[in-house]
Amino acid sequence: MQIDQLGRISFSSKNLIEEIYKGNIDLLPNAFVSTDEDYVKYLEYLEEKAITDWPIPLPENKDDIDIETFDRSNQHSWLMLAEYKDFPVASYLLNLCKTAEETARVKLELTLFEEHNMIALLCYLKFLVDTMRSNNILWGVGRGSSVASYCLYLLGIHKIDSLKYNLDIREFLR
Repeated sequence: MQIDQLGRISFSSKNLIEEIYKGNIDLLPNAFVSTDEDYVKYLEYLEEKAITDWPIPLPENKDDIDIETFDRSNQHSWLMLAEYKDFPVASYLLNLCKTAEETARVKLELTLFEEHNMIALLCYLKFLVDTMRSNNILWGVGRGSSVASYCLYLLGIHKIDSLKYNLDIREFLR
């Protein structure tokens, strides 16, 4: 197993299958199979065993891809329930607003999240918080620039009301 500059893990088809059986499936969204031959072997194994719920890693290491393009290309493969992939996060957040100030802030942030191509991230974070709550998993109160986002506060990512403390969303989106 090797790791490249984008944090992707290279596996042979055999090593990849072994890692899945060990329960290390969380490694796979950033994984790629080291050769085209190994990629074909892996796909054939899935077909032979009628496995439909294992992730499909990238077929090879593409060294010419930059981090932003790599991240954007992988947003569709985030592991989350289907109902969250197209979750109406904008209307959900706007419905949580109680005042005109809150509504204006959420609209501003949603515009900025859209400009930064981060709406899918908000959907994933809703899934993450719901999953943690339903499994009684504790997480922190918030730290760093994320506390500048009122949308993240409404989603439950942190417990810092950025409106109350007059925190600028641009601190988060730098």
